[in-house]
Amino acid sequence: MLATALALTSAACGDDDDSGVADGGRTKVTVAALPLVDSAMLYLAQDRGLFEKEGLDVRIQQIQQSLQALPALSKGQIDMVASANYVTYFQAQEKGTLDVRIVAEAIRAAPRMMEVLVPKDSDIKSVADLTGRKLAVNVLNNVQSLTFDEIMAEQGAGKPVYRQIPFPQMGAALDKGQVDAVHVVEPFDSAIQDELGARVLVDGASAPVQSIPLSGYLTTKRYASGNVRTLAAFQRALKAAVQIAAKDPEAVRDILPTYTKVTSEQARKIDLPVFPPTADAEQIARLTDLMKKRGMLKKPLDPAVLLVK
Repeated sequence: MLATALALTSAACGDDDDSGVADGGRTKVTVAALPLVDSAMLYLAQDRGLFEKEGLDVRIQQIQQSLQALPALSKGQIDMVASANYVTYFQAQEKGTLDVRIVAEAIRAAPRMMEVLVPKDSDIKSVADLTGRKLAVNVLNNVQSLTFDEIMAEQGAGKPVYRQIPFPQMGAALDKGQVDAVHVVEPFDSAIQDELGARVLVDGASAPVQSIPLSGYLTTKRYASGNVRTLAAFQRALKAAVQIAAKDPEAVRDILPTYTKVTSEQARKIDLPVFPPTADAEQIARLTDLMKKRGMLKKPLDPAVLLVK
């Protein structure tokens, strides 16, 4: 259904000769994005006219899981996925179902922007207590379980039982006792704490996965090779947005309520991730190395060969 909807709204995606133009002579770029903090630079660049300044007409299609956009990206019905979960797309790369290219990094982990929450009266008091208990993640066998398994192993604990629940539904699932804990990111993290009084069990961005890259702006090799100027312009606009955010973090907090369900009051309390100005293959390799270690990749993957330069 998503692919059909995106196809209907994305008929003028950039083509192979870098000449896909929309109204006003600007190049149209269709981007699927999750309503997460990860996408903040995309929305900030759009709000501040940074894409328009670069001659781009960026159209944003919201999705709830980055996995949902994979078929549409593969078929060329969208041009890019923002806040894309690296694990999903790197696995697709290895399987040959998608030839991925990294346009930019979205976020890296930072303290308190990704946490495991339990009900305030829960008997779960430590990471070890989560062994064998039900823990909600947005997508199974992905970056959340990958990084959290590493945290559990570091503390000598066993694995939880992961349950797939979309971020917007995690609060309700925790409140109804459908799961024992939720592994949640901002802005849902702060919202669940505020609304349910949920207790933080552990920081999901703590050692040994601190500062690890979590998501990015991904496209295909075909689109990247045929739209070199377009992607260079897109990268410049994103970098300009990152520079604005670095000087004024409140700009990020102001933009969040415009595309997420977080309130302005909640946005004031949110712990922000790191927004890298440029993609760093060595940093992303920390994630691909961990994927190989944990069996999520069968062979090593060098992110350097995937970067759009």
